[in-house]
Amino acid sequence: MSQSGGPAGEVYFEFFPVGRQVRVTAIDATTGIEVVVLGPRQASQADLQQLALRKLTRRLSTAP
Repeated sequence: MSQSGGPAGEVYFEFFPVGRQVRVTAIDATTGIEVVVLGPRQASQADLQQLALRKLTRRLSTAP
């Protein structure tokens, strides 16, 4: 984890459309921890990616 509490290395993103929503999975390459968020299909990919990254950062800050 970096000093800011976020991922220290690479983060992989997967976008999967589900009906009128998009399922975004963010995976920390170092730890393998992953989180999932859902957002509207019309949202920009950058916005959904940022949302998933923030959730992953929170998850990593609470990981043992």
